[in-house]
Amino acid sequence: MGWLDFFTGKKISKSPFVKEYEALFEKKTPKLRPISQLKFVVLDTETTGLDTKKDYIVSFGAIKLKGYSIQIQETFETYLDAPIQNTNSVKVHEILYPIEISPLKDFASDLLRYVGSDIIVGHHIGFDLAMINKILKSFGLKELLNPMIDTKALAIRLENGPHYDPRMGKRGEYSLDSLCERYGIPLDDRHTAAGDAFLTAQLMMKLLKLAEQKGIKNFGELMG
Repeated sequence: MGWLDFFTGKKISKSPFVKEYEALFEKKTPKLRPISQLKFVVLDTETTGLDTKKDYIVSFGAIKLKGYSIQIQETFETYLDAPIQNTNSVKVHEILYPIEISPLKDFASDLLRYVGSDIIVGHHIGFDLAMINKILKSFGLKELLNPMIDTKALAIRLENGPHYDPRMGKRGEYSLDSLCERYGIPLDDRHTAAGDAFLTAQLMMKLLKLAEQKGIKNFGELMG
C-alpha cells in the first residue's frame, strides 16, 4: 500500500489489525476511573507542510504516560517515505533522507497496537490526527476512536476556566514553547516528532497535577 492508493475510489475493506483495534472499544472507560489509573499516549508528527489534504507525515514520535508518570521505556518513533518535501518544511524538521523507513501498512498496524484504547494527547492535536487518519483510511479505519486531549485546550481551560475565549489572550501564549517556558520545562530537542512528544508529555503531566489541584480527579471530569 503506497501514497498513491489514497486517491483511488475503491471501497477499502478493513485490515485485520483494524478490526482488532476496533474491538478494544466495545467497553467504554468508566467516568469515575481516577486520573492516576488512566493511560495516555502523547504523540507528534513532523510533516511536509500544513495542508492536511496535500501534505504527508515525514516522522512520527510518541511516548506513554500513566497517571503522573512518563513511561520512558515505552516510546515509539518512526520515519515514513513522504513523496513530497519542500524547503520550508525541511528547515523546520531537518529530515531529508532517513536511514530506515516504515512502510505505511507497518506504521498503521504498529500505531494501532501501540495506542490501543489509551487517551491520545497532543498539542494542536487536530492537525496530527488529520494526518494520521489520512493514512488509516487506506486500511479501512475512518478515524481513531480513542478519547482525545489537546494540551493547548486543556491549559486554557485550567488556567482560565471553561468559558474563556482564547481570542482575548496574547498571541502565542498557548504555543508549546510558551507553555513549556511557563511550566519550567526545558525546550530540548524541539521540532522533532519524538522530542516534541516528550515535551508535550512533560506538559501534560504538569497539567494533570494542576487539574487535580482544581478538583478534577477522574476520567469524566478530565474530559469535561
